[in-house]
Amino acid sequence: MPEIRVPRRRRFLVCEPRHFAVQYAINPWMDPDVRVDVALAQQQWRTLIRAYEDHGHTVDTVPPVPGLPDMVFAANSAVVVDGRVFGSLFHAPERRPESGYYDTWFKAAGFDVYRPENVCEGEGDLVPTGRYVLAGTGFRTTREAHREVQEFLGVPVISLTLVDPYFYHLDTALFVLDEENIAYYPDAFSPGSREVLARLYPDAVLGTREDAMAFGLNSVSDGHHVFISPRAEGLAAQLADRGYLPVPVDLSEFHKAGGGIKCCTQEIREIRS
Repeated sequence: MPEIRVPRRRRFLVCEPRHFAVQYAINPWMDPDVRVDVALAQQQWRTLIRAYEDHGHTVDTVPPVPGLPDMVFAANSAVVVDGRVFGSLFHAPERRPESGYYDTWFKAAGFDVYRPENVCEGEGDLVPTGRYVLAGTGFRTTREAHREVQEFLGVPVISLTLVDPYFYHLDTALFVLDEENIAYYPDAFSPGSREVLARLYPDAVLGTREDAMAFGLNSVSDGHHVFISPRAEGLAAQLADRGYLPVPVDLSEFHKAGGGIKCCTQEIREIRS
């Protein structure tokens, strides 16, 4: 029988896609000539927020800003561990103004924000697992930023090298299932990084390229429910066999910009009492 999984309530930070568009190309998914249906994107985004709230999670919202179409991808804004906020310094000049607006929100909410000296794209490349922060590099976040993260958060940082430009952020190729396990797409990583992941997580759920291209590895788990792309059917079946409950949410409009469920979701990990 599948193991019994226990959900944990989460606090998420999101940004409405009121100004979402593909106006430039900074990853292989983006084509400015492809039209974005903003009304559909807003509908899909609202469905995701309702799914979170229906499963007991708290959702806070950062106001969207005109001229910043990728601000909807809240995960890239920071990484928050035990109430400490490590902010972002985007690789692409087009996205750099986003950081200030997110910093303002965090400060107004009572958090201190650390400004990184090196290129770092928040939870896009920094994935807290409980024991470690798994940290991606190769396309966006630099290894120098990994060292900054470890010094600021005081949590061991495991550097992982991404090798496929379609999976330019760690959160497009890996997500945390619970405090003991992860799911990931092995071929997104260098050989050495695959060995590291296999040693750390011998029982991990392994996705296929088909799962990954469907943004199935860009998912959010509360330890039981996994909010996942409906097109990642093989991965969803594996998760169900392990005792997780897939919650399909279609964010296909956001795939046009290289983003999905996790990209739209920043988790605020406050100090546990």
